[in-house]
Amino acid sequence: MENRYLEGIKKQFYYYKTLGERTFDQLEDHYLFTELSPSSHSIALIVQHLSGNMKSRFTDFLTTDGEKEWRNRDQEFVPLFRNRDSMEQAWTEGWSLVFQAIDQIKDIKSLVYIRNQEHTVYEALNRQLAHYAYHIGQIVYIGKSIKGDDWVSLSIAKGASKHFNESKFTKGKHKGHFTDKI
Repeated sequence: MENRYLEGIKKQFYYYKTLGERTFDQLEDHYLFTELSPSSHSIALIVQHLSGNMKSRFTDFLTTDGEKEWRNRDQEFVPLFRNRDSMEQAWTEGWSLVFQAIDQIKDIKSLVYIRNQEHTVYEALNRQLAHYAYHIGQIVYIGKSIKGDDWVSLSIAKGASKHFNESKFTKGKHKGHFTDKI
């Protein structure tokens, strides 16, 4: 059960990582720094926050509090990236820590702390998956808003549900994960 959970959640983290990257790939560099309104964040700023969160939560994941003393969360919302390369480097570094930490887990019921609040490893991973999915949804929405009619769907294209479902049901019942084909 634990191995299946860890394999599944790792695939889900990878799925959201891929959604972000496929969004980046559709955008010219300057759009990564575009704010849709004065009160919104750019994709680059969201990546900056995600990277800071990942580094804090997953550095020494099993042995230290997930909110590191060296993290300056407020600074994550001050634009620091100057180009795509620096943004993508931070993105990659953050995700590397996520996947390395998951690979080290032996017991999903063991305890970790985030801001001194106790979580099982299972709860902490679910918390982070939900947090990252929330922000990557924002990234995808910004990308889709910028591209408009030129946006290439990252999931089932509008009007293609029937064909998609038919192809899935022709395979019959089987093991697998919804992210296996990404």
